[in-house]
Amino acid sequence: MTADLILAIDQGTTNTKALLVDVEGRVTASASVRVPIAFPRPGWVESDGAELWSTVETAIEQVLAGVDPARVVAVAVANQRESVLVWERATGRPLGPVVSWQCRRSTERCAALRTGGAEALVHARTGLQLDPMFSATKAGWLLDAIPDGFARAEAGDLCVGTIDSWLAWNLSGGTAFVTDLTNASRTLLLDLERLAWDPELLLL
Repeated sequence: MTADLILAIDQGTTNTKALLVDVEGRVTASASVRVPIAFPRPGWVESDGAELWSTVETAIEQVLAGVDPARVVAVAVANQRESVLVWERATGRPLGPVVSWQCRRSTERCAALRTGGAEALVHARTGLQLDPMFSATKAGWLLDAIPDGFARAEAGDLCVGTIDSWLAWNLSGGTAFVTDLTNASRTLLLDLERLAWDPELLLL
């Protein structure tokens, strides 16, 4: 049988699931792989980016067992939206943990921005409140933890992305550094009126 298939990946906080779906919408294969998760301090939640990608690879291998990969005509991705990580553009190596959407490690950063009067601007542009759940303040924490992190990111040496970006990067062999509007809208950095990254918010 040579009918087309869609590979659907659901990368969640504790599990990665993969499905193969045929043109009639029927699930022809499924797999689920546990994602190791760590709690290094009270309120901190993280995972390992390389391990997370490995769970995606394993789930894909399981659903494609005995299937000609050429039958897969599209890949769909659902993911834990606000989780974020940083990796080297040249090597694809993560430079810190995946900081989970559940993680509260950027609470003080949010408080400092709020004290500085940034919350009104953030809310007006993004529709969101300053909260550690969203990606931007966690990304700032990660870049602070990397030697010359902000400078390297500005130079284009580093990729800062949500989980959809990490999966697309790996699925494309490091050629696609992308996200979509639904994930971008949860970062505290997307101007909802212009549907573009906001230069002022990026400088906060």
